[in-house]
Amino acid sequence: MKKKNHPGGQLNYMYWPLVLTILIVLMNIPLYFIDRKAGFCVSVFAVIYFLVVLGIYMVNKSMIRNEVISFATQYGTVQKRLLDEFEIPYALLDYNSKILWMNETFSRITEKDKDYHKSITTIFPSITRELLDREEHNDSIQVKWKERIYRVSVGKMYFDAPEDGNSLIEVEEASQFLIPFYLFDETELHQHIQENREQQLVSALIYIDNYEEALESIEEVKRSLLVALVDRKVSKYFSERDSIIKKIEKDKYFVAFKQKYLEELTEDKFSILEDVKTIKVGNEMAVTLSIGVGVSGNSYNQKYEYSRMAIDLALGRGGDQVVVKEGEKISYFGGKSRQVEKMTRVKARVKAHALREIFESREEVFIMGHSISDMDAFGAAIGIYCAAQVLGKKAHIVLDDVTSSLRPMKECFGEDKGYPADMFVRSERALELVNYRSVVVVVDTNRPNYTECPELLTRTRTIVVFDHHRQSREVIDNAVLSYIETYASSTCEMVAEVLQYFNENIHLKPNEADSIYAGILIDTNNFMTKTGVRTFEAAAYLRRCGAEVTRVRKLLRDDMAAYKARAEAVRHAEVYRKAFAISICPANPDVESPTIAGAQAANELLNIVGIKASFVLTEYNGKIYISSRSIDEINVQLIMERLGGGGHLNVAGAQLTDCTVKTAKRKIEETLDKMLEEGDIEV
Repeated sequence: MKKKNHPGGQLNYMYWPLVLTILIVLMNIPLYFIDRKAGFCVSVFAVIYFLVVLGIYMVNKSMIRNEVISFATQYGTVQKRLLDEFEIPYALLDYNSKILWMNETFSRITEKDKDYHKSITTIFPSITRELLDREEHNDSIQVKWKERIYRVSVGKMYFDAPEDGNSLIEVEEASQFLIPFYLFDETELHQHIQENREQQLVSALIYIDNYEEALESIEEVKRSLLVALVDRKVSKYFSERDSIIKKIEKDKYFVAFKQKYLEELTEDKFSILEDVKTIKVGNEMAVTLSIGVGVSGNSYNQKYEYSRMAIDLALGRGGDQVVVKEGEKISYFGGKSRQVEKMTRVKARVKAHALREIFESREEVFIMGHSISDMDAFGAAIGIYCAAQVLGKKAHIVLDDVTSSLRPMKECFGEDKGYPADMFVRSERALELVNYRSVVVVVDTNRPNYTECPELLTRTRTIVVFDHHRQSREVIDNAVLSYIETYASSTCEMVAEVLQYFNENIHLKPNEADSIYAGILIDTNNFMTKTGVRTFEAAAYLRRCGAEVTRVRKLLRDDMAAYKARAEAVRHAEVYRKAFAISICPANPDVESPTIAGAQAANELLNIVGIKASFVLTEYNGKIYISSRSIDEINVQLIMERLGGGGHLNVAGAQLTDCTVKTAKRKIEETLDKMLEEGDIEV
């Protein structure tokens, strides 16, 4: 039998007068031993007191209970009315997110009747049951309704269902919970925040990439006209956005504008980049700009610092582009044109002297390239090793896995050839030897996670970077010397130039010159890709040092398995949108360097008429490696950056994890479709 819970409980306070009767009786017992008459009188008084109290209790019990019930009813009615007329939209949900009850304000805002008992998701699709089931909720849940923005506040009320079944809201199961659901209108707050954000100033730095080269390509009397036209283009473009433009140097500008115009500029994709190229006053070379924009800094100094970091990144990526740095988020615009090769080698001489000063002040030199090292990384490492040897410094080349294409070249540097046994060390050994007095030189990559041993970068304070790839968001930012030239054909070309100014007494041995020459040969595809005047000058220097073309060609020959894998990749290539060749390099256990075979296949596919870009996918060590190549019409670097990679205008790549080859292929096709639709690439 169920126990009944009456309103007001058992009214326990009515029992206390009866309990006092017992106390009087107990106090009366000692009086009988003192005076019987007094004890008898007190006993009569106790009986009369008990009868009077009992009568009052019986008479007033029902009246008091009725008063309690009346008060509780009125209190519940008032409470329900207050909730119903509550100005804040309020609803009660069950544990299945179904609406049990809503107040007038909630009903009016959502335009739903009070008898609407469906899931809250039918009104606000973003409020799912999984979201409501979370034990912890913050105030970051926001919903939009009828052009209004609401902050959602939810909680959980656990309870046991009443045993007698008397409940204002029917609950399906006992020991469940209800979810109070509040809506707070924050539309005006968001409007004020947006207005404040739009009024904040954004700083930008604008550099003319090829100022000197462009002026040298025209007559002297027209040079001032060219500069004036560039100034006019820049001033007009930003003045239309209520900006402040200040020319700080002959080829540099500082611009400040309101953040509300930044969205307009990004939608316009900074058309100033293309407008400036249309300036023609007899100049053979088109003028290009690099722009760095700093956003969302806590102070004006921090915004300027962001813009300075952005312009450095834009220049490091080859110029002719805009980099917008918004905190940790970085966006890129432009970067479609080929960077002009610098004819002067002053920068190479300055970097050579700086490298020598660093080596002279350090005890030991560690050189490493990227993981799965190729010929360019190996040849550049050999060149830096020779520079350290000239100064009498102990040097080590960090190399873990040696591919089949690299093994013949590495065998030229054994102990039988006069080289120390610890010339090449593995990552584990390098971590044991390195200290704060060492210098780590990174070649052929500027991304820390791509290096042979990323942990090595944290073991020393002195880091030097030599690379010819365009910079991305992830860079080695603590380098004391960074020499990144995206116009260079290869890192070996850069190292060859540096060696000529490093020391007058430096003399490369034939096998050392062969290694550096081989790096140039591979990265230029036998001097057919990204080759400039300085590339041939570097090759000529190496030839004078003893490099032999025939000997290098023999060392670079492929084995039969790699050749067949490359041929299979070419044979099974598919043409996508009549301009892109996409293929998969087959997984062959006999091929030690499948990624290199894939890169070679990508080069081969460009020989097919009508192919503007090629993509070869290779599955290796749990990753999908993508090698991308083009001739001159398509910027494959922009395509690979969409997939998390990078590279050059015509040579780029990416690495994908946690996906299959088919998924990676589909991602390439979707990226191409999207970029064609957005106009970032054209066929």
